[in-house]
Amino acid sequence: MVSLLLPLIYISFISLGLPDALLGAAWPVMYEEFGVAVSGAGIVSMIISGSTVISSLLSDRVTKRLGPGMVTTISVAMTAAAIFGFSVSSSFVMLCILALPYGLGAGGVDAALNNYVAIHYESKHMSWLHAMWGLGISIGPYIMGFALSKGMTWNKGYLIITVFQMILTIVLVFSLPVWKKAELEMTENKSSGNTVNISKNDEKLNEDLRKALSIRETVGIKGAKNIMLTFFCYCSLEQTAILWGSTYLVMGHGMREERAASLASLFCIGITVGRFLSGFATIKLKDYMVVRLGQGILIGGIVCMFIPININIVLVGLVLVGLGCAPIYPCVMHSTPIYFGADKSQAVIGVQMASAYIGSSIMPMIFGGLAGRIGIKLLPFYLLTLLVIMIFAHEGLVRKCLKK
Repeated sequence: MVSLLLPLIYISFISLGLPDALLGAAWPVMYEEFGVAVSGAGIVSMIISGSTVISSLLSDRVTKRLGPGMVTTISVAMTAAAIFGFSVSSSFVMLCILALPYGLGAGGVDAALNNYVAIHYESKHMSWLHAMWGLGISIGPYIMGFALSKGMTWNKGYLIITVFQMILTIVLVFSLPVWKKAELEMTENKSSGNTVNISKNDEKLNEDLRKALSIRETVGIKGAKNIMLTFFCYCSLEQTAILWGSTYLVMGHGMREERAASLASLFCIGITVGRFLSGFATIKLKDYMVVRLGQGILIGGIVCMFIPININIVLVGLVLVGLGCAPIYPCVMHSTPIYFGADKSQAVIGVQMASAYIGSSIMPMIFGGLAGRIGIKLLPFYLLTLLVIMIFAHEGLVRKCLKK
């Protein structure tokens, strides 16, 4: 039964990525229609991120009460409803209101499925799962661009994504019995496979798995602060590179805007391709080793961005930064039950994802402020600083939780 769920989980992650870049793709048209400043997208994005942080922090309690299948179904339904609301929005205020259920739904899917895959599947599936998210985030802007190029409004682009989300919601509703059977199957075989740190003779296991930890209890677990800081730095680095890569090419290296917009996507391509490749690497190497490999590639990419001799070297650097980022998120995520035990993994994943969303919300904004005062060429230094902190946090995590 567990194997039957895997294709559905993959599709769910494509669905999770599909709307993530829609706002950015449609905003040049939307902000004029709504009569707001171009910076208004940041307000909508912050509301979505804040809602996602809330649902991540609540994920342990909600998932243990309802189960991952029901949480995924409800969350996708919420996201579908919110995206449909976006498609019929007539005001900026309406967008801000709808951003709440959109963020809550996205965070619910993300936390529940990441924990489920971390416990029940091999590391390669976690990498490929996040490659599916990369595929979704790449397809979303293409769908919006297609709608706009065919003379349709941005609303139609959102409506197309809504249809996909609604179909997935229906499929998830009918798959709920499969989730329940899979949970029963995993309970019966909890001492084998990928259900790590679970003892067959532990009579308190079922009680521990049902017990929801408070945020304070979770943060107090040995190594929890390390993994939270690792995720904070990683997602700060990733989102800063995504948001400011194109501007760095234009203002830092004199590239034309249209060419820079196209070539900045090399970073996202690097992440998507890298996650497919890292899935194979995890077959031979342990998760923390693949993370170190990614960090090494990241250093090489950032060094290339420092070299002003040739713009092509800078572009190679962007690709390498994407490739280096690729294995870090899925491999650290997959290691969470190994580090903390399956009974605590949902709680830890909730707080580490909340840290990730906070980092991706505020650190690119902080860089924007610094770049305005110092200059856009600060980008490689900023990325390197985040990487160094991440390396120290991750090595502390491995030392505390794995190499005992």
